[in-house]
Amino acid sequence: MTNISHVLSFVLPLTSFGNVLMFLFNITLAAVIIHLNVSVFLSILLSKSLRSENRFMYMLSTCLSDICTGVSYYYVGALDVKDHYRSPTRTFFIVPTFLGLSFMAILAAQADRYHAIISPFKYSQRMTRNKTLLVIFAYWFYAFFIVAVQNLVPIGAATKITSIGTFIGNIFVVVIMIGLNIRLFIIATFQLGREPPSEDRDNKRSSVYLILVVAVFFLAAWIPLFCHIIACNFIGTTCYTFRNEGTDPLRLLPRVNAALTPALYLRGCKALRVALFSTVWRPCCKNRLLHRQLGPSKYPVPA
Repeated sequence: MTNISHVLSFVLPLTSFGNVLMFLFNITLAAVIIHLNVSVFLSILLSKSLRSENRFMYMLSTCLSDICTGVSYYYVGALDVKDHYRSPTRTFFIVPTFLGLSFMAILAAQADRYHAIISPFKYSQRMTRNKTLLVIFAYWFYAFFIVAVQNLVPIGAATKITSIGTFIGNIFVVVIMIGLNIRLFIIATFQLGREPPSEDRDNKRSSVYLILVVAVFFLAAWIPLFCHIIACNFIGTTCYTFRNEGTDPLRLLPRVNAALTPALYLRGCKALRVALFSTVWRPCCKNRLLHRQLGPSKYPVPA
């Protein structure tokens, strides 16, 4: 079988009910990832007030990488593709990089919320929107720089770079993310709880709880895959035992999380829901439904 026919063939023959269900599930999952992330992405882009807040810039970054994940999942999830070094159908490490970019964006968003709550005055002076965009550009550039290095060096050297980087980097980042989660939870529970009730306090608390929930779901989806990759790289065995990433449950979890993250953003952020229903989804949403879902403000603005 030629490489072209191999690329164009489905990962499972559509000759049984189970195979058809698996194929439809992968296609639907890719469509849901794209639809939800594009909706949130456009909602932030079309809202000037949302673009003025740094935390929404990290949401933009997450949505952009997850959109790329959804588009690429039509290839690595539905077709007979094995994305490893010697595979003729590999993506040259580009598809896994989109997943890693979402991981880095959520970690950066955690650090951003921690800095904003601990030192609000210094945060407002240091972290302007341009500096936030510079941070986002830096980890996007770093990710694709590593991809370029892995594709330019010999396979043996690329394997060593990946195994060492995965073993050290993943453990280091997961520990930092868990530590930031614990610290942010303590801040949201005790420090913000001592402040007098106000709209500003509720906004701070909701932003902290939102990134906490997103990070918890992210870790729950990624830690099994991290442990598997670290173990097989450390032992020296192959990490690709399934037909493709659409049939591998450990690699399926991060894709499910890519659809879940924008849903969590919408569930936890009132301003984002307002922007979504009033712009992107406006043709299919009535004002009465919008008011019923969002409700009046908890703290009326004084005259």
